[in-house]
Amino acid sequence: MDERRTDEMESRIADLEARLRGGERRASMETAFWALMHNVFPDETRRHMRAAGREQLLAARSYLDHWIAKLDEPGTAAAPPERETIEVE
Repeated sequence: MDERRTDEMESRIADLEARLRGGERRASMETAFWALMHNVFPDETRRHMRAAGREQLLAARSYLDHWIAKLDEPGTAAAPPERETIEVE
């Protein structure tokens, strides 16, 4: 192989590596995923799946909001509850 051809191949490899680092691979995987979703699942099924995903996120938000509110209540940052000693015979 001549030096010009080697330089060209090295340049192409560097370009491919840069594209992979830049997220091009992820984008193509997402495109393939959504193409599969559209080919496998009917429209109605995808609507239900999207609604179910939204409900899961709302449930997570509700759970986090509850515990954030608990942390904001006065007195919750106090010492942990006292321990009780139980004797075993």
